[in-house]
Amino acid sequence: MRSHSQLHRSLCRHGCILSFLLMLFILLLTGCSFGSGNASDTSPAAKDSGTRDATPQVLVAEASGEVTYGSDIVSLDASHTADGYLMLRYSGTNEKVKLQITLPDSTEYTYPVTASGDYSVYPLPGGNGSYKVTLLESVSVEDNLYAVSFTQDLDVEISNEFLPFLYPNFYVNFTADSASVKKGGELAHGCSSDLDAITNIYNYVIENISYDQKKADSVPYGYIPSPDDTLSSGTGICFDYASLMSAMLRSQRIPTKLDVGYSGDVYHAWISCYVTEVGWVDNIIEFDGKNWSIMDPTLAANNSASNVKKYVGDGSNYVTKYTY
Repeated sequence: MRSHSQLHRSLCRHGCILSFLLMLFILLLTGCSFGSGNASDTSPAAKDSGTRDATPQVLVAEASGEVTYGSDIVSLDASHTADGYLMLRYSGTNEKVKLQITLPDSTEYTYPVTASGDYSVYPLPGGNGSYKVTLLESVSVEDNLYAVSFTQDLDVEISNEFLPFLYPNFYVNFTADSASVKKGGELAHGCSSDLDAITNIYNYVIENISYDQKKADSVPYGYIPSPDDTLSSGTGICFDYASLMSAMLRSQRIPTKLDVGYSGDVYHAWISCYVTEVGWVDNIIEFDGKNWSIMDPTLAANNSASNVKKYVGDGSNYVTKYTY
């Protein structure tokens, strides 16, 4: 079993392998202004008949200092765990540092950490329960050995199940000034429902973002997607596709999970959305007015809808390991 850090190194590199497998499989088978958000207005954007409000809303994470822990090299702000996130700042000198967050079900999430004067936002996707936060500093780069330099247990009770999937975070990073947020508002403008907004945003991404094979072949350790960079360049890897769509949809008040896991035997990234009419819809690709099918923007951008559907089938090829 590969470690979570290995997942990040190989996630997008394996996207190209997945594309090759898809091609082999196929051969064998033959749409502003910005509003400032607050934690009290976090319900999904259920709308009545007529045009939904497409004004972007970006919730702002804060290291407000009410509940803090730390040492001389790390500051952990746990003031807003009820909102589904924590914030951490590292000020040490070690060049290779990891943050490990252990969820109530014992799943370990590992993030790369760099020294910075700013706090980074980390989601609490495991719901209510006991979390453990651990900072690991390298003691041997050659042998990939780390030592624990800080650890803290947290009892978490999240006030709204959707909050972790509405706030920006480490891998879905956006602000009210982000180009991706503005574009999401433009794409959602005039839509009568969340379903229409999802469809417009999804179709834009798969039609305008091309898969970057060269990037996939050389993805660096600790790669962090940037929604605005993906939008600007018009290219990306699976992590980029999922992060961009998540930023656009979250800023439209549509809870969205960035899922990472296995597609068949390879690592991959895709998204899941919450739609008021049906609840959480995992692994959407398209809503045709009557039926849902798998959502995987990377595959859809590089293959015909019919070929993608042949691959994904009933979704059993997809196994989620981590959710951001």
